[in-house]
Order: sequence, then C-alpha cells, then structure tokens
Amino acid sequence: MSRGALQPSQQKLAEKLTILNDRGIGMLTRIYNIKKQGQVWKACGDPKAKPSYLIDKNLESAVKFIVRKFPAIETRNNNVSLFYESNTMRDHVCELLNTIDACQVFFDITVNFDLTKNYLDLVVTYITLMMLLSRIEERKAIIGLYNYAHEMTHGSSDREYPRLGQMIVDYENPLKKMMEEFVPHGKSLQDALVSLQMVYPRRNLSADQWRNAQLLSLISAPSTMLNPAQSDTMPCEYLSLDTMEKWIVFGFILCHAALNTDPAALSLWKLALQSSSCLCLFRDEVFHIHKAAEDLFVNIRGYNKRVNDIRECKESALSHAGSMHRERRKFLRSALKELATVLADQPGLLGPKALFVFMALSFARDEIIWLLRHADNIQKKKDESIIMSSFVNTMTSLSVKQVEDGDVFDFRGMRLDWFRLQAYTSVSKASLGLADHRELGKMMNTIIFHTKMADSLVEMLVETSDVSIFCFYSRAFEKMFQQCLELPSQSRYSISFPLLCTHFMSCTHELCPEERHHIGDRSLSLCNMFLDEMAKQARNLITDICTEQCTLSDQLLPKHCAKTISQAVNKKSKKQTGKKGEPEREKPGVESMRKNRLLVTNLDKLHTALSELCFSINYVPNMMVWEHTFTPREYLTSHLEIRFTKSIVGMTMYNQATQEIAKPSELLTSVRAYMTVLQSIENYVQIDITRVFNNVLLQLLQTYSHNSSAYLSYCLLLPLQKLVVDNVEVLTQMRTSFDKPDHMAALFKRLTSVDSVLKRMTIIGVILSFRSLAQEALRDVLSCHIPFLVSSVEDFKDHIPRETDMKVAMNVYELSSAAGLPCEIDPALVVALSSQKSENISPEEEYKIACLLMVFVAVSMPTLASNVMSQYSPAIEGHCNNIHCLAKAINQIAASLFTIHKGSIEDRLKEFLALASSSLLKIGQETDKSTTRNRESVYLLLDMIVQESPFLTMDLLESCFPYVLLRNAYHAVYKQSVSSSA
Repeated sequence: MSRGALQPSQQKLAEKLTILNDRGIGMLTRIYNIKKQGQVWKACGDPKAKPSYLIDKNLESAVKFIVRKFPAIETRNNNVSLFYESNTMRDHVCELLNTIDACQVFFDITVNFDLTKNYLDLVVTYITLMMLLSRIEERKAIIGLYNYAHEMTHGSSDREYPRLGQMIVDYENPLKKMMEEFVPHGKSLQDALVSLQMVYPRRNLSADQWRNAQLLSLISAPSTMLNPAQSDTMPCEYLSLDTMEKWIVFGFILCHAALNTDPAALSLWKLALQSSSCLCLFRDEVFHIHKAAEDLFVNIRGYNKRVNDIRECKESALSHAGSMHRERRKFLRSALKELATVLADQPGLLGPKALFVFMALSFARDEIIWLLRHADNIQKKKDESIIMSSFVNTMTSLSVKQVEDGDVFDFRGMRLDWFRLQAYTSVSKASLGLADHRELGKMMNTIIFHTKMADSLVEMLVETSDVSIFCFYSRAFEKMFQQCLELPSQSRYSISFPLLCTHFMSCTHELCPEERHHIGDRSLSLCNMFLDEMAKQARNLITDICTEQCTLSDQLLPKHCAKTISQAVNKKSKKQTGKKGEPEREKPGVESMRKNRLLVTNLDKLHTALSELCFSINYVPNMMVWEHTFTPREYLTSHLEIRFTKSIVGMTMYNQATQEIAKPSELLTSVRAYMTVLQSIENYVQIDITRVFNNVLLQLLQTYSHNSSAYLSYCLLLPLQKLVVDNVEVLTQMRTSFDKPDHMAALFKRLTSVDSVLKRMTIIGVILSFRSLAQEALRDVLSCHIPFLVSSVEDFKDHIPRETDMKVAMNVYELSSAAGLPCEIDPALVVALSSQKSENISPEEEYKIACLLMVFVAVSMPTLASNVMSQYSPAIEGHCNNIHCLAKAINQIAASLFTIHKGSIEDRLKEFLALASSSLLKIGQETDKSTTRNRESVYLLLDMIVQESPFLTMDLLESCFPYVLLRNAYHAVYKQSVSSSA
C-alpha cells in the first residue's frame, strides 16, 4: 500500500475498529465453546465429553494420520467455517493495523480516548483469539477430518485450506509468531501504551494511598460536597484496571524493544507484572504472565536483564500482590458502604457525584475479578462476599434513581461522530491535529461522559460493574456463597449472590446464540439454589428459636409448676438469716435479670443471626433473571409452611408403641409458642405470616364436639353461598354452556374467588373425613360389645326402600349414624345445614344457589392441576394438599343440600360429573407445563368422587370421561412416585 495513494480521511478507522472488536468478541465466544468440547455447558469442564467422531474407534487411525501429516493431507478438504473466519479475521486485523501505521495515527488515551482504547482492545482481542485458537487440542483433527469429508463430498479441496492449515501450524506458539508479526506495528503500539503512564500508575495505588487521598469520600470535604466531580480524563477514571493490565502485558510482549529504550514503558511493564500472577484471557481461560514472558524473552539475545526483571516481579507478585489486593478490598468495603449510605440519604448528590459512583463500581469489580482469577493462590478467602454486597448496593442505588419523567435522550450519534473525529484528526497531515489541541480532546471526553449520564446509564453500569465472569467460575461462586451464609456477620450480604446471577446474560454474544439457553438455565438454577439455601438457613434458625421458646413455655405447664414451687420453698427455708434474724429477700423478677452484659445466650445468637439473614431476604421484593421473576420472601414463606406443618405433627408426640399422643393443653401451649415466634418474623421481613397460619392450621387442626350438629356447624357453608351469589350470573351461563369450550373459557376468566371455594370445600372434606374416622372407631367398639345391635341396624338400613318417605328414612339414618354406620345421607349434616338457612332468601333462590355451588366446584377443579401440592401420593393414597377429601365433601354436601331442598340428588350429581369431566378434559389440551403439572393427579379425583358416591356409577363416568385417561393417570402417578423415591 503506497502512502501517496492512501487517503486517511477515507479509511473509516472508527467504523472498522468498532466492527472488528465486536466481531472478535463473538468469535472468541464461539472458539471458547469449541474448546469446551463443542457442547456448551454440558461438556464444560469435562475433558471426556468430546465430539463422537473424535472418540470413534473406527476413525482413530485416520485421526492420528491426519494430525501427524497436518496440514499436508493427501486427501481432500473442508470449509470449517469458524476456523476459516479466524483466518479472515486475521486478514482484516492485519490490514487495519497496516492502514493505521501508514496513516501515522496519533494515540493518547487522555486525548483521543475512544480511538486509543479501541485500538488497544483490537490488539488484545486479536492476541486472545490466536492464543485461544492454539489451545484447542483437536483443532488439527477437526479441520483435517472436515477437510477430508469436504473432498469426499464435493470432489475438490477448498481453495482457502492451504492458508488455513499454514496459519494453524504457524501459530502453534502464537505469542512468538505475533512478536515477529508486530515488528512493523511497534511504533503505533508503543505510543498507545506509553500514553497510559499518566493513568495506570494512578489507578494502581495501594490502599494506604487511597485512604490518605480519601478516595471516593463525599464527606471528606463538606464545603465541596455539591461541586460536580470531574477531571480532564473522565473516561479514564473508571477504566478497568484489568483491561489496562492486559493492554500493557500483551502489548509490551509484542513490542518488547520498547522495554530497552523507553523508561516509561519499562516502568509500566514492571508495575503490571508486580500486580498479578495471571490475567484473564477469556472467561475462565487464564494466562500466566511471568512464565510465558520469561519463556519468550529467554531466547532473545541481550534480554538477560529483562528476564531478571520478570523473575523479580514474579517474586514481588507472589509475596505482596495478595496482601495489596486484600487491603484494597478492606478499604473498598468501607468506602462503598459510606458512599451507598450517603447517596441513599441524599439522592440529590447522585448527579454531581456520578463519577464517584462509576469509579467505585469499577474499582470493586476489578478487585472481585482479581480475587476470582487468583482464587487458587489465595489462602484466606472469607471476606470476599462483603465487597460484592457493597458493590451491588452501590449499583442498585444508581439504577433506581433514574429520571422518571421528561424527554428521552439519545446521544449515540454524537458519540460516534466524536469517535470518527478522533480518527480523522489523529492521522498525519490532518488539517486539525488533535495532538496539537489536547484541550479539545479532554473537553470532548468530558462532554461525552455527561451525555452518557443522560441516555446510557444501563450501558455504563454494565461497563463498570458487570461480573458475569462468575458464570464460568460456578464452583468458586458457590463456595463463596456458602462461606457467606455460614458466617453470621456476613449473612446479610448473601443476597448479592442471586443478584449477581442477573449479570450472566450480558456475557452472551449474537454470534453464538446457541449458548444463551445454557447460560440462562445456569443463571436460573444458581439463583434458585441461592434463594432456597437462604430460606432454608432462615427456617432452621427460626426452628431453633421456636424450640427454645417451646421449652420455656413447657416449663410453665402445671406439671412443672408444682415441682418448681416446692423446690423454691425448700431453698428459701434453708437460706441463712440476716444480721437482724430476718430472711434475705430477693426482688421479684431477679431470675430474669442479665447478670453480665457480655453474657450472650443461645437465643441472643439465634436472633442476631436471623435478623442478619432476614435483612438479606428482605433486601429486594423481587429480581429478574432471564425473563423469570424470583421473589426471595416467597421462598421463606414456603419453607416456613412446610416446617410448621412438620413441627405440629412432631408436637403431638405420637408414640407408635403405646398409641399415645400429647395432651391437648400441652399441644396447644407448644403451638402458641411456635406461632408467637413466627409472628415476630414480620419484624424482620415483610411476609404475611397469617397466610402461613391459614394454609397450615386449617389443614391440620380440627374441632370436635359430642354434639354432631355443633361439630358440623364448622362447615362454613354460608361463606360459600356468598361466593356463589357474587358469581351467580356467570355460573348460570356456565351451567348450560359446558359443550362450548371457547365460551366456557371466557366465562371462567370472569369468575372470582375460585381458590377460596376449593380451599373451603377441601376443609369441609377434611372435617367430614375426620368425622368418618370417628364413626368407624365407634362402629368397631360397638361391634365388639353389642354386635347383634349393630348388625340389626345395618340390616335394617340396607333394606329400606328408596321410595320410603324421607322423614322415615332420616330417622333410620339417624339410628344408623348413632351406631357408627355410614349413610347415603348424613342426618347430622342435614340438621346442621338446615340451621344455616339465610334470611330474606326464598326457597327457590336457595335451591338455585345450591345447584350453582356444585357448578362452581365442578368448573374450578382444573385449577388444582397448577398447584405443586396437588400431587397424588400412592403411599398415603391421597393428595399432598388433602384435595382427595373433596370427594367426600362433594357427595355429602350434595346429598344433604338436595335433601333439604327436596331435589334429585342423583340428577344434580350427574350434572356435576358432566361439568367436571368437560372442564378436566380441556386441560389435557393445555401446553403450559405450569398449569398442568399435576394434571394426572387431578384426573383421579373423578374416580374418587364416583367411588365415594352411592348415586353415581363407573358406567356413567366412562360415558363422559374416557377410562383410558384414568388408567394412564394412575400409571403416571405411580411411576412418578417410584422415580422420586429411587
């Protein structure tokens, strides 16, 4: 390329740098996944998971031959797109670097920031690309086999294959090859790197230097608190230290001659080598600096001094870098906490001090990434989570304070124009040379920063605080979380870990769309695991507190009080008298006084740990991870419900050997103590503990009375009738539209309180089931003592004609019920429901409400399938949430109601069965897994209802619901039960 023919203004340097950098990151993403054995995530970290053609025994000899002869393969060839693209990318980068050299571009990070940054990014991206490519162990086999297949298929070699093969061979040692390749580009690269001499040393300071300068402090100088924070090099202030170190290390390896001629270059090089022992190549691929640099320089004549420098810097890094970064983390923890507190109290400072926020985020992000990268070399690693929490807090304080109203700004065009102008004015012989007008560059850099504050806050947050690299260090990430959770002083920061999962999707690239699903799944699983573990830890702490409180409450029971009083009296009588002969007196409540403020009881520790952890759970109401919403408080609520249920069962103190349980008064005392502790949780975290009580206690606690009518009055029918009245118009239409699926779906959306109806009916079923157990026990007792009486009553009941007068029949049923015998119509329930008649409602209207109640229950049954607790358990022959009790409730309520209203029980149950079958058949066509997760378990309800009913038959069921569905449903739930217990 002749310089005379070159027109610098027509080279579009800004556009080419932007495109090539983006494409380079995309190619790195794809090459990274190929290196991970071609199977994204599944094969990640598993060297045994290789493509099948590389482990096929039939191809083993061919693969060895191809690798040995590569690239001179005597067969034919292929188009391995990614490797060819790498070659093409190399051509484009080399062409652009040559153009930049020919244009004699001026580089200075403090003046033409965008141009210099993009140039250095391109150099490092190119180096990384070639290094990562050389790390693919099977690259020769993949290219050679594909080349062979291409020749067999197309009959000719790809014309680009020789160049590709030669590139693979030439770049066996990529850094050595590029050191030769970059000789012509040394001047431009050196100028760009040396311009960091005013930026990098200023960023790479010790914690003491930061502390002495009161870095990031808004309150160190109150008089200037409202002054805008700005400098002549605004974008450089939050430039990643990790990025600069990669520029310096890789850059001076390529233009190593500058280390012998330029003291500034040598100073930057040595400072970078002393700060780290390895650099991030890409994601979790690292580059060990000192060994690689020493191996390269040791073979260059006259570089003994440089080799000694590397060895000295290595010793310094191993001895001091860890402590230096640890002290930085200590400083940043307090600085970030102060910054977040001040901004939360005075959000008006966020505008003028925005630069401080981005600096703080960038500094913290760099330290987190350094720690993660050097994790294997760090001995003490128990405080890293705190800096992450402060980091997330500061980031959140910025993101939620954005302008709520006003115009939408978009200055991207202006920023691109400034980038272009930098390129046009940085070439040689430009009409306006930016090198001669540095103040213009610095002023424009400041303006660009302020435009980003108006329209690119999200992008700025990603640029300065993205830690998506944790996605590729999952083991270290999980280990940090466990350490944070186990230490009470750090548990309040545990919410940082699920919040960081929201970053993972930012590491994806459009050139590798197939990994989005895998990374998304990884972010979801980690976030779910973190929140679940936090809830479990809180649940365990609450359980321990409840145990302590139950123990204290138990000591106040009468069985302990008498013994305690006796001991107290004996102790008092034995006390020595005072000087005047009077017994020594103790003030009331002295036993509750804390003898020493330093004395910390077990309850103190538990409450402290719980308050810290609940702070974390309550930190955010919800979070979005890959378009999924997570609610931390719901995890805690769910765990509390499960544990409360198990605890109540444990409080009954059931002894299988003696068939004994705890006294009701003792059980009640324990339950009240437990509930008192749970109510106090609302002081820590915003959850509805009443909902926990309702969901648990209404399923477990039953009332009992010797008077059957009083017992059955708990059946809550009046609230159910009210719910029917509220939906009477919709239910009336649904009653006659069960054969119109679309119309039924539209009507169902208009129903209200569907869950409440099913929940109340389930509770009624539980009560009736409990009553049935009591009747069975009564029948067994009577059968043992007066079997003749029981058999006579049963025989009389079974032979009563259907057409018998209802009044006579009810007398027989009452006699049978008193003997503990089951009846088609429960006389006690009829009496109880008859006494609950509403005032000012005609008998016709009451009959209509009774009919519509059955309709309401029938059309609502499909919603049970979406409940995770609706799963049928063969072990207990019932559903986990007791919905199997609906069968008894539906049959007995229908029989009693239509006996009272003199209607046909059989006809109404047939109508119910038709509506329920039609409604359940529709969920068989649903594709949403969340709404059909327990579809088969709910299908079984139809069979249970028919089996429970003396008025329905299996033939009738099969006429409206195919029996094959029931058979498959039973098979599915039993199969699921076996697999879950395996």
